[in-house]
Amino acid sequence: MSALQLIFKVLLPIVFSGILMFYFASEFVEPAPKKELTIATGSKTSNYYKTALKYQELLAAQNVKLNIISTSGSVENLDLINSGKADLGFVQAGIIDARDNVDVESLASVYYEPLWIFYKNHGYTIDYIVELIGKKISIGVNGSGTQYLAIQMLIDNGITTDNTEIVSYSAEESKEKLLSGEIDAMFLVSSPQSQTVAQLLSDPSIELLSLKRVQAYTQKYNFLLSVTLHEGTIDLYKNLPSQNKQLLATTANLVCKKDINDELIRIFLKQIKIVHNPQSIFEKANQFPSLNHLDTSANEEAQNYLTNGDSWLESIFPFWIASQIDRLKILLIPLLTLLFPLFKGILPLYTWSIRSKIYKWYKRLDSLEYVESLSQSAIAENIKELESMKTELQEQTKVPLSYKGEYYNLLLHIDLVAKELKLRLAD
Repeated sequence: MSALQLIFKVLLPIVFSGILMFYFASEFVEPAPKKELTIATGSKTSNYYKTALKYQELLAAQNVKLNIISTSGSVENLDLINSGKADLGFVQAGIIDARDNVDVESLASVYYEPLWIFYKNHGYTIDYIVELIGKKISIGVNGSGTQYLAIQMLIDNGITTDNTEIVSYSAEESKEKLLSGEIDAMFLVSSPQSQTVAQLLSDPSIELLSLKRVQAYTQKYNFLLSVTLHEGTIDLYKNLPSQNKQLLATTANLVCKKDINDELIRIFLKQIKIVHNPQSIFEKANQFPSLNHLDTSANEEAQNYLTNGDSWLESIFPFWIASQIDRLKILLIPLLTLLFPLFKGILPLYTWSIRSKIYKWYKRLDSLEYVESLSQSAIAENIKELESMKTELQEQTKVPLSYKGEYYNLLLHIDLVAKELKLRLAD
């Protein structure tokens, strides 16, 4: 079979079949996701919102657009995710009822959120929440995680609207009214980095309630943890707080709708690790993001990433290239199907191309071998031609070691024919 015949009868049908298989396989490849997400946060002064701004900046560098929705807090965030108006959002641990949020999954918990109970300093210390009976208390705006937790704790301590004036102000409003004496106490669930927390701790007219029964609360509420704010932690120079404070803390959780694309989840988690890996006041280095303290089942892709880290493809290529390769893995089936016969076709073609370098000389050798009707001068010319042919062969023809046997056989045949011609010339 000639090289041209081999190409038309073997290789072209293989290549054509491979193209068809790639086309049909590509129909099953999930299209690349739209590089855009929407996150529900909190008010523009909240830590949720400020954290989302950090996410937004990091994701922009990965060509992913993050839209931020400002809300009243965790409860509204859940409503937005359930209604499809947001892809993901911040939710305070302990708020989600899995029975009412079947289409919501957890991505990770990202940091501790202490419960701060500040009260007006009237010259005496409050050690128990029950001592707030009869006071005017702000429990946060409707739809906030602060209000959700505060109501539970007040009710369990026998504090209701029947015996206490309970109002719903934002964190900023509550702070201003507490400083002015318009309210007696306020509940706030927020990060230690909150400016509101720092301002209230630094004001001598305000006290932070240090709970004496933190262990009882953590046993009653499985989403709460006990944390200690040690003396001087907030400000060493001003010694804020002036003594150790026993606090309760929940966690800030990221949740998402169930149909969110796996690639977007992965690139999102890669960025939030940058934000939440460092050590903070209550968090150890690399403690967050975490799969602990979640209210709903963890998203499968998030669980895989936070457990196993980057895939081997991501360790070699930038994320979007790695994800494209991963998406196209289904095309390996037609590729392997194509390569197997292709290799089978290429091997004979390669063998033929190497041997042709040797066999082309045999036609020329054959024309010089038969000398019955040749004159003495013609035989002498053939001998010169054979010597020239041998020199050309050695200079022009290079073959792999595996074909050297055939190469040296050709040289021997040239020498043999030359020897026969020299014998005839001598007769």
